Amino acid sequence: MADGRCDELGRDALSQQLEQMPAPEGYKAEIVEGAVFMTPQCDVHWQTIRWIVRALDDHFGMDALVTSDVRIAFPGERNRFAPDVAKISDGAEEDEFGRWRHQDVEFIAEVISKGTAPNDYGPKKTAYALAEVPVYLIADPYTGRCRVFTEPQDGDYKVDLTVAYGLPIDLTHTVAGITLATDEFPRD
Repeated sequence: MADGRCDELGRDALSQQLEQMPAPEGYKAEIVEGAVFMTPQCDVHWQTIRWIVRALDDHFGMDALVTSDVRIAFPGERNRFAPDVAKISDGAEEDEFGRWRHQDVEFIAEVISKGTAPNDYGPKKTAYALAEVPVYLIADPYTGRCRVFTEPQDGDYKVDLTVAYGLPIDLTHTVAGITLATDEFPRD
């Protein structure tokens, strides 16, 4: 039987090594189930992230804890994800290692990259549901659609909504509390 403390130490060691590795310019690196993934950040990817961050800033104010590409430990086998966008709850404090706790994450958005789409719909979705992240949004510039997952329970989301680019996403019934416009989301 594996020692959970040892697994946590392994996750921290891998995370520290990843933080010290120079990622090529224009790439983000994260750990998904113990494997390191480096994803190119193209212009379409960044512009989508920018629209989402701007909507959160407009709603919550510039003092809100909104991050992009900041590594957070999530439940599961050695997961250190760097969500494209994460909204951290007001009053949250970093842990003793200077990292945000997954328990304080209220909203996550991931923008699909061709090589890592299976991670966004698979292990990340599962980890976010296990962490009980209330709102998980996936924007897909290749299909021109967003998927919104809400109401996490037992390692999955009870609600799965698909919205085509150009239509607003009503999140007013969630902790995000906003209607997210998608008409400016770029397509690839």
